Amino acid sequence: MKILEGVKKVWLYLKQDTWHSWLVSIILIILLIKFILFPVLSFITGTPLPLVVVESCSMYHNSGFNNWWISNSAWYENRNIEESDFLLFPLKNGLNKGDIVLVWGRTDYNLGDIVIFSASTRYPIIHRIVGNDPISTKGDNNSDQLDIERVIEKETIMGKAVGKVPLLGWIKLLFFESFKSPEERGFCK
Repeated sequence: MKILEGVKKVWLYLKQDTWHSWLVSIILIILLIKFILFPVLSFITGTPLPLVVVESCSMYHNSGFNNWWISNSAWYENRNIEESDFLLFPLKNGLNKGDIVLVWGRTDYNLGDIVIFSASTRYPIIHRIVGNDPISTKGDNNSDQLDIERVIEKETIMGKAVGKVPLLGWIKLLFFESFKSPEERGFCK
């Protein structure tokens, strides 16, 4: 009975419209997300990164698919990836900075999948598979592959993107944008 009374008191406190009840509510939300939501999602999805915020423009398509393909087709066609192939790829329209990506780790990786892998960079990289033997990736908006993505070891892949929530990740990015170089800040162009 005392537990129920304590829960009721906490609930009534959180419902108050005061700055300190708001602060406690925000802290509780952060703790619930960090220590309950993310571990549960990690267990279900089979990856340590079940949700990823896209922080760069490397997967951005600055126009509709047709215009993007006209500008970028030569690179893909030189590697035997035709427009009809790309149209069947998951998330064929790329990713925008600020998108939140749902990552699934219990799967195989195929040509065209967008994967998240750890590399010798500060953060994991999220790019599209453009070769299977060996696995290699490329950012849709990059003119060519980075050296570190020409050969990707399967053990470094944390999972593949299976869905996205557009632009909601800007809630997180707003806190870190001021620390980036001026050319990396803001929306993709």
